[in-house]
Amino acid sequence: MMTNIELEQAAELVAAGSHPLGVESVPVSAALGRTLAQDIAAPLDQPPFDRSPLDGYALRAADSTDASPNYPVQLTVVDTVYAGNVAAIPVKAGQAVRIMTGAMLPQGCDCILRQEDTDQQTPVVSIFKSLKPHDNCVNRGEDYRKGSLLLPGGTRLDASAIGLLASAGVSETLPVRRRPRVLVISTGDEVVEPSMHPLPPGKIYDANLALLTARLAELGLTEITGRRAGDDPAALAQIIRQGQEHYDLILTTGGVSVGEKDIFHQVFPMLGAEQVFWRVKLKPGSPAMFSRYGSKPILSLSGNPFAAAATFELLGRPLLAALSGEPHFLPQERQAVLDTPFPKASPGRRFIRGRYECGRVTLPKGHASGVLSSFLGCNCMVDIPAGSEPLERGSRVNIILL
Repeated sequence: MMTNIELEQAAELVAAGSHPLGVESVPVSAALGRTLAQDIAAPLDQPPFDRSPLDGYALRAADSTDASPNYPVQLTVVDTVYAGNVAAIPVKAGQAVRIMTGAMLPQGCDCILRQEDTDQQTPVVSIFKSLKPHDNCVNRGEDYRKGSLLLPGGTRLDASAIGLLASAGVSETLPVRRRPRVLVISTGDEVVEPSMHPLPPGKIYDANLALLTARLAELGLTEITGRRAGDDPAALAQIIRQGQEHYDLILTTGGVSVGEKDIFHQVFPMLGAEQVFWRVKLKPGSPAMFSRYGSKPILSLSGNPFAAAATFELLGRPLLAALSGEPHFLPQERQAVLDTPFPKASPGRRFIRGRYECGRVTLPKGHASGVLSSFLGCNCMVDIPAGSEPLERGSRVNIILL
């Protein structure tokens, strides 16, 4: 087992042995935010017919030759066609059809005249403008043609993609990349459910389980199970043994440092799991541990709430990206200008919470790994390199977007 490694090496190791889980089909109604696993071809032309983009008159361009306000051309109006309907008869020379926006171009017509360029009379309409074939027509297949690439595999489905699929009549299921089923285990004899009242002496409410399961859901995962476990190595090993059969990823919090109750040093040898690394050169969350039990990855995080949250963002998200084949799970890096000084030197690499907006970062008060209240409203972490002196206002910093 490797120990005390750099963050970048740790991120590579969690992803190295983790492969995409394959493909599943989901209803279009549940596909928002998912990633297409294969190309989708257009099943029809869009629009499926020549149509009008405006209210006016459909006619033959040849019948409008030399029409002007001073020398109008008169045509007989033989029908009115609305969107969703079809003209009853073909249009012949000297005739026109009153047409509304979105309606299908009647047979025999090759252009559409705006109603403003007519006297809008019936049964004979005077037209004041000369047109060419295809003027004011939305042509069949103008958006896309049947058989053309509608959406390529790898597309993350947003609202516009869902709308595009609907426009093509795709309404049933879509092949998307499968996302991992995740078991989250919060450990420690001291943690109890938030529903326990009054709080027993010596106990604390469990924030980690709620935080991590909510974050997974926020990122778009849907199959998430949370468990609590005490400091009994054999019992915890059994929970992991059972979880390994049903879940693709196990996340744990607590029990990874060097105290007597840091039981994962006993649990993984009991299971015969491969311990890949322990301890990462960062603060907070340095005791992070990564293991493999069979083919299943286990990422074990610190029990301090912000430490657990920070190391999940830095190591859990690369793991999710590897398992799902969806690169958008990877942490996104930016540069920003610090608006709030940070008065402490950082002998080791450190991540602190912040609020990023328009290229600038402000820092809240309270950066201890056990403090959760100052994390509220934060949308980034500032990456402070090892050996940094206190940071002054105006310093350029690297950030990880949350």
